[in-house]
Amino acid sequence: MNIIVVGTGMYVCGRGTYGYGTVMPAILEWSRSHEIGTVCIVGRDPRAVKAAKTRIDELKRKMGVSLSVRYFPEGEANDKSYKRAMREAGWPSCAIVAVPDKLHKDVASEAIEQGLHTLVVKPLVATVKDALELVRLQDENGVYCAVEFHKRYDQANLMLKDAIAQGKIGDPLYFLAECIQRKSMPTKIFSKWARITNIFQYLGIHYVDIVYFATKATPVRAMAVGQKNWLLSQGINTYDSVQATIEWKMPSGKRFTSCILTNWVDPESTSAMSDQKIKVIGTKGRFESDQKKRGVTIVTDARGVEEPNPYFSAPSGPDGKVSYSGYGIDSIHQFLNDAVRVERGEVKVKDLEEKRPTFRQSIVPTAVLEAVNKSLSGGGRWIAIKKV
Repeated sequence: MNIIVVGTGMYVCGRGTYGYGTVMPAILEWSRSHEIGTVCIVGRDPRAVKAAKTRIDELKRKMGVSLSVRYFPEGEANDKSYKRAMREAGWPSCAIVAVPDKLHKDVASEAIEQGLHTLVVKPLVATVKDALELVRLQDENGVYCAVEFHKRYDQANLMLKDAIAQGKIGDPLYFLAECIQRKSMPTKIFSKWARITNIFQYLGIHYVDIVYFATKATPVRAMAVGQKNWLLSQGINTYDSVQATIEWKMPSGKRFTSCILTNWVDPESTSAMSDQKIKVIGTKGRFESDQKKRGVTIVTDARGVEEPNPYFSAPSGPDGKVSYSGYGIDSIHQFLNDAVRVERGEVKVKDLEEKRPTFRQSIVPTAVLEAVNKSLSGGGRWIAIKKV
């Protein structure tokens, strides 16, 4: 299996952070037990590609893994280097797309049309029209396509899903989720594209998917308001915070509401890059999950107080070489394993539709996202969500 990774940023190799990201640690870990042909890392700016190569070479040494990696572009800056990489990839191949939201449709479309199994970081796209177009392309080309909704693999969220399915908390009445990130996300790490997205689209979409995943409810309508204060004062025209309310209808016909509160202006002195939690109130009980406080605190002179998540993408090295594990790693491994099984004829793409966060499954979160964005631009009015 050849793997094309489109993107050279934080999630791919940890650019702008102390770590090495999630995508490359997952691929290198997977290579310990699976045969990989060539990994292609594709960017736009040769300087960013060079920086990615430095980090990936460091990671390979730390993990003790030898792997053939090719980098694009090889010369001057090129927005379309991914097309060349995909056409030269050879067969069988898959693509992992980790670029800004607005590029997802174009890059994923090219990958699908080249016959590549494709994984896209969230959100898939911002409109139902684009999501349906990608599903159509997938069906026409017979490839497997999924969205990297890694929170579906978090044991805490799987416990939530089971609690609802088993009726432990009764009929859901409301979900309350809060997702917060540091100011450095929009001002430094994502400074080049923070203006063309918003914090709900980038981060809140995770919890839209978790509500859908846990309940299989249908979204009925959505409304949202947001504030542009601090980031606007920094010359970045995007929302500091977005608060969205979504009404859902269960398969039983009963309704509940989810309130998702998001911001990315948390102080840099906070103990984790992300502070996330979810609470569900039902007619027979409640479920609460603090998804930042995972029981580990590190205090040092150099970096102050840190609360790392040991269950997401955690390095460990009991044998002297670093290994990675966690639900972020599991999410990418699941996609790679599924792509191999599809290639071998062990499973059909349609058999994965109800089991994975596929493009088709992602139409529902996309419909909510589109309604939330319409409400934001429409003064906070309720937007009806058509059943797709």
